[in-house]
Amino acid sequence: MKATRAFVVCTLAVAAVVMAIFCVQSVTTPIKFEETRVQREVAVIKNLVDLRTAEVEYHHQKGVFTANLDSLLLFLKTAPKKEVLKEGSLTDKQLEAGLTENKAVKILNEAKKKALKNKNLTFDNNDALYAYIWENDAEVKKNGLQGFRRDTIESNMIQSLYKGEYDATTIDKIVLIPFSENLRFEVEVNNDYKTSQGIRVPLFEARAPFTAYLADLNEQELVNLIDREEKLEHYAGLKVGDIYSPNNNAGNWE
Repeated sequence: MKATRAFVVCTLAVAAVVMAIFCVQSVTTPIKFEETRVQREVAVIKNLVDLRTAEVEYHHQKGVFTANLDSLLLFLKTAPKKEVLKEGSLTDKQLEAGLTENKAVKILNEAKKKALKNKNLTFDNNDALYAYIWENDAEVKKNGLQGFRRDTIESNMIQSLYKGEYDATTIDKIVLIPFSENLRFEVEVNNDYKTSQGIRVPLFEARAPFTAYLADLNEQELVNLIDREEKLEHYAGLKVGDIYSPNNNAGNWE
Protein backbone atom coordinates (compact mmCIF):
# COMPACT_ATOMS: atom_id res chain seq x y z
CA MET A 1 0.00 0.00 0.00
CA LYS A 2 2.80 2.35 0.94
CA ALA A 3 4.66 1.45 -2.25
CA THR A 4 1.58 2.25 -4.31
CA ARG A 5 1.14 5.58 -2.55
CA ALA A 6 4.80 6.43 -3.09
CA PHE A 7 4.51 5.53 -6.77
CA VAL A 8 1.48 7.81 -7.14
CA VAL A 9 3.24 10.66 -5.38
CA CYS A 10 6.31 10.17 -7.53
CA THR A 11 4.23 10.05 -10.69
CA LEU A 12 2.39 13.24 -9.72
CA ALA A 13 5.68 14.95 -8.95
CA VAL A 14 7.09 14.01 -12.35
CA ALA A 15 3.89 15.16 -14.03
CA ALA A 16 4.10 18.46 -12.17
CA VAL A 17 7.69 18.95 -13.33
CA VAL A 18 6.75 18.11 -16.91
CA MET A 19 3.83 20.52 -16.76
CA ALA A 20 6.08 23.22 -15.35
CA ILE A 21 8.55 22.67 -18.18
CA PHE A 22 5.78 22.90 -20.77
CA CYS A 23 4.49 26.10 -19.15
CA VAL A 24 7.93 27.67 -19.17
CA GLN A 25 8.51 26.64 -22.78
CA SER A 26 5.13 28.02 -23.82
CA VAL A 27 6.31 31.40 -22.55
CA THR A 28 10.01 31.34 -23.49
CA THR A 29 9.70 29.81 -26.97
CA PRO A 30 7.75 32.74 -28.50
CA ILE A 31 10.08 35.20 -26.76
CA LYS A 32 13.22 33.50 -28.07
CA PHE A 33 11.70 33.22 -31.53
CA GLU A 34 10.88 36.93 -31.60
CA GLU A 35 14.30 37.96 -30.28
CA THR A 36 16.05 35.85 -32.92
CA ARG A 37 13.77 37.14 -35.68
CA VAL A 38 14.54 40.76 -34.77
CA GLN A 39 18.30 40.09 -34.66
CA ARG A 40 18.31 38.33 -38.02
CA GLU A 41 16.19 40.97 -39.70
CA VAL A 42 18.85 43.58 -39.01
CA ALA A 43 21.18 41.70 -41.36
CA VAL A 44 18.44 40.96 -43.91
CA ILE A 45 17.39 44.62 -44.02
CA LYS A 46 20.98 45.74 -44.54
CA ASN A 47 21.37 43.50 -47.58
CA LEU A 48 18.02 44.63 -48.95
CA VAL A 49 19.07 48.27 -48.60
CA ASP A 50 22.40 47.55 -50.33
CA LEU A 51 20.58 45.67 -53.09
CA ARG A 52 18.18 48.60 -53.49
CA THR A 53 21.14 50.97 -53.83
CA ALA A 54 22.48 48.83 -56.68
CA GLU A 55 19.10 48.65 -58.44
CA VAL A 56 18.57 52.41 -58.18
CA GLU A 57 22.00 53.08 -59.72
CA TYR A 58 21.31 50.52 -62.46
CA HIS A 59 18.03 52.30 -63.22
CA HIS A 60 19.77 55.69 -63.15
CA GLN A 61 22.25 54.60 -65.82
CA LYS A 62 20.08 52.32 -67.96
CA GLY A 63 16.53 53.62 -67.44
CA VAL A 64 15.20 50.24 -66.26
CA PHE A 65 15.52 47.88 -63.31
CA THR A 66 16.77 44.32 -63.67
CA ALA A 67 15.52 41.06 -62.17
CA ASN A 68 18.73 39.32 -63.28
CA LEU A 69 20.98 39.43 -60.24
CA ASP A 70 24.00 38.18 -62.19
CA SER A 71 23.62 41.13 -64.57
CA LEU A 72 23.30 43.47 -61.60
CA LEU A 73 26.50 42.14 -60.03
CA LEU A 74 28.36 42.40 -63.34
CA PHE A 75 27.17 46.01 -63.61
CA LEU A 76 28.53 46.80 -60.14
CA LYS A 77 31.89 45.20 -60.93
CA THR A 78 32.46 46.71 -64.36
CA ALA A 79 30.45 49.92 -64.90
CA PRO A 80 32.02 53.27 -63.97
CA LYS A 81 30.25 55.66 -61.63
CA LYS A 82 30.14 59.26 -62.83
CA GLU A 83 30.43 61.81 -60.04
CA VAL A 84 30.64 65.59 -59.97
CA LEU A 85 33.41 67.10 -57.88
CA LYS A 86 32.28 70.46 -56.55
CA GLU A 87 34.32 73.43 -55.44
CA GLY A 88 32.72 76.73 -54.50
CA SER A 89 29.04 77.65 -54.39
CA LEU A 90 26.80 80.41 -55.67
CA THR A 91 25.99 83.27 -53.35
CA ASP A 92 22.51 84.54 -52.60
CA LYS A 93 23.31 87.65 -54.63
CA GLN A 94 24.27 85.55 -57.66
CA LEU A 95 21.12 83.43 -57.34
CA GLU A 96 18.94 86.55 -57.04
CA ALA A 97 20.57 87.88 -60.21
CA GLY A 98 19.34 84.78 -62.04
CA LEU A 99 22.54 82.75 -62.09
CA THR A 100 21.84 79.05 -61.63
CA GLU A 101 24.11 76.04 -61.15
CA ASN A 102 23.52 74.97 -64.76
CA LYS A 103 24.22 78.44 -66.14
CA ALA A 104 27.40 78.71 -64.09
CA VAL A 105 28.64 75.34 -65.33
CA LYS A 106 27.84 76.34 -68.92
CA ILE A 107 29.86 79.57 -68.55
CA LEU A 108 32.80 77.63 -67.13
CA ASN A 109 32.68 75.00 -69.88
CA GLU A 110 32.63 77.67 -72.58
CA ALA A 111 35.59 79.40 -70.95
CA LYS A 112 37.54 76.12 -70.80
CA LYS A 113 36.81 75.40 -74.46
CA LYS A 114 38.08 78.82 -75.51
CA ALA A 115 41.22 78.45 -73.44
CA LEU A 116 41.96 74.96 -74.80
CA LYS A 117 41.50 76.15 -78.40
CA ASN A 118 44.06 78.90 -77.89
CA LYS A 119 47.22 77.49 -79.49
CA ASN A 120 49.35 79.90 -77.50
CA LEU A 121 48.28 78.33 -74.21
CA THR A 122 49.19 75.00 -72.64
CA PHE A 123 47.97 73.57 -69.37
CA ASP A 124 49.64 70.83 -67.38
CA ASN A 125 46.41 69.88 -65.64
CA ASN A 126 42.89 70.96 -64.81
CA ASP A 127 44.08 73.04 -61.87
CA ALA A 128 46.14 75.19 -64.22
CA LEU A 129 43.24 75.48 -66.66
CA TYR A 130 40.84 76.68 -63.98
CA ALA A 131 43.40 79.09 -62.57
CA TYR A 132 43.71 80.65 -66.03
CA ILE A 133 40.02 81.08 -66.75
CA TRP A 134 39.30 82.40 -63.25
CA GLU A 135 41.92 85.06 -63.80
CA ASN A 136 41.41 85.88 -67.47
CA ASP A 137 37.99 84.95 -68.84
CA ALA A 138 35.74 88.01 -68.98
CA GLU A 139 32.46 86.11 -68.66
CA VAL A 140 33.72 84.13 -65.68
CA LYS A 141 34.88 87.31 -63.95
CA LYS A 142 31.70 89.18 -64.86
CA ASN A 143 29.59 86.54 -63.10
CA GLY A 144 31.89 86.24 -60.10
CA LEU A 145 32.74 82.61 -60.75
CA GLN A 146 36.33 82.73 -59.55
CA GLY A 147 36.81 79.69 -57.31
CA PHE A 148 33.71 78.00 -58.74
CA ARG A 149 34.49 74.58 -60.22
CA ARG A 150 32.59 71.51 -61.35
CA ASP A 151 34.33 68.41 -62.76
CA THR A 152 32.73 65.12 -63.79
CA ILE A 153 34.94 62.14 -63.02
CA GLU A 154 34.55 58.38 -63.35
CA SER A 155 35.15 56.34 -60.20
CA ASN A 156 34.88 52.73 -59.11
CA MET A 157 31.19 51.83 -58.83
CA ILE A 158 31.46 49.61 -55.75
CA GLN A 159 33.73 52.04 -53.91
CA SER A 160 31.48 54.97 -54.76
CA LEU A 161 28.22 53.33 -53.72
CA TYR A 162 29.40 51.45 -50.64
CA LYS A 163 32.40 53.49 -49.42
CA GLY A 164 34.82 50.60 -49.06
CA GLU A 165 32.41 48.18 -47.36
CA TYR A 166 32.59 45.81 -50.34
CA ASP A 167 34.95 45.11 -53.20
CA ALA A 168 34.72 43.01 -56.36
CA THR A 169 35.35 39.82 -54.34
CA THR A 170 32.71 40.43 -51.67
CA ILE A 171 29.93 42.36 -53.44
CA ASP A 172 28.10 39.11 -54.31
CA LYS A 173 26.93 38.99 -50.67
CA ILE A 174 24.30 41.67 -51.26
CA VAL A 175 22.13 39.34 -53.34
CA LEU A 176 22.08 36.60 -50.67
CA ILE A 177 19.52 36.34 -47.85
CA PRO A 178 21.38 36.10 -44.52
CA PHE A 179 20.68 33.01 -42.37
CA SER A 180 19.41 31.08 -45.38
CA GLU A 181 21.22 28.34 -47.27
CA ASN A 182 22.70 30.93 -49.65
CA LEU A 183 19.28 31.69 -51.09
CA ARG A 184 19.08 34.78 -53.27
CA PHE A 185 16.56 37.55 -52.79
CA GLU A 186 13.46 37.18 -54.94
CA VAL A 187 13.47 40.06 -57.43
CA GLU A 188 10.76 41.15 -59.85
CA VAL A 189 10.58 44.21 -62.09
CA ASN A 190 7.84 46.05 -63.91
CA ASN A 191 9.57 48.39 -66.33
CA ASP A 192 6.36 49.16 -68.23
CA TYR A 193 4.24 50.47 -65.37
CA LYS A 194 2.36 53.67 -66.25
CA THR A 195 0.67 56.13 -63.94
CA SER A 196 -2.89 57.35 -64.46
CA GLN A 197 -1.36 60.26 -66.40
CA GLY A 198 0.34 57.81 -68.76
CA ILE A 199 3.83 58.45 -67.37
CA ARG A 200 6.12 55.43 -67.50
CA VAL A 201 7.62 54.63 -64.09
CA PRO A 202 9.82 51.51 -63.92
CA LEU A 203 9.29 49.57 -60.67
CA PHE A 204 11.16 46.82 -58.87
CA GLU A 205 10.63 44.64 -55.83
CA ALA A 206 13.12 42.55 -53.83
CA ARG A 207 11.85 40.07 -51.23
CA ALA A 208 13.07 37.79 -48.45
CA PRO A 209 10.30 35.49 -47.15
CA PHE A 210 10.24 34.46 -43.49
CA THR A 211 10.69 30.85 -44.64
CA ALA A 212 14.12 31.75 -46.04
CA TYR A 213 15.79 33.22 -42.95
CA LEU A 214 13.73 31.71 -40.10
CA ALA A 215 13.40 28.15 -41.39
CA ASP A 216 15.59 26.61 -38.67
CA LEU A 217 13.60 28.14 -35.79
CA ASN A 218 10.50 26.79 -34.05
CA GLU A 219 8.18 25.54 -36.77
CA GLN A 220 4.92 26.39 -35.02
CA GLU A 221 6.05 29.92 -34.21
CA LEU A 222 7.01 30.39 -37.86
CA VAL A 223 3.59 29.15 -39.00
CA ASN A 224 1.91 31.52 -36.52
CA LEU A 225 3.97 34.48 -37.74
CA ILE A 226 3.18 33.82 -41.39
CA ASP A 227 -0.51 33.34 -40.57
CA ARG A 228 -0.67 36.67 -38.70
CA GLU A 229 0.92 38.59 -41.55
CA GLU A 230 -1.27 36.99 -44.20
CA LYS A 231 -4.42 37.76 -42.23
CA LEU A 232 -3.33 41.40 -42.16
CA GLU A 233 -2.72 41.16 -45.93
CA HIS A 234 0.97 41.89 -45.38
CA TYR A 235 3.86 40.25 -47.16
CA ALA A 236 5.17 37.39 -45.00
CA GLY A 237 8.75 38.57 -44.87
CA LEU A 238 10.82 41.64 -45.67
CA LYS A 239 10.81 43.48 -48.97
CA VAL A 240 11.68 46.75 -50.70
CA GLY A 241 9.80 48.32 -53.58
CA ASP A 242 6.54 47.27 -55.18
CA ILE A 243 5.89 46.18 -58.76
CA TYR A 244 2.22 47.19 -58.65
CA SER A 245 2.36 50.67 -57.16
CA PRO A 246 5.13 53.32 -56.89
CA ASN A 247 6.34 53.65 -53.29
CA ASN A 248 9.76 55.24 -53.79
CA ASN A 249 11.34 51.81 -53.32
CA ALA A 250 10.48 51.84 -49.61
CA GLY A 251 10.96 48.82 -47.38
CA ASN A 252 7.96 47.31 -45.62
CA TRP A 253 9.71 47.92 -42.29
CA GLU A 254 10.11 51.66 -42.95
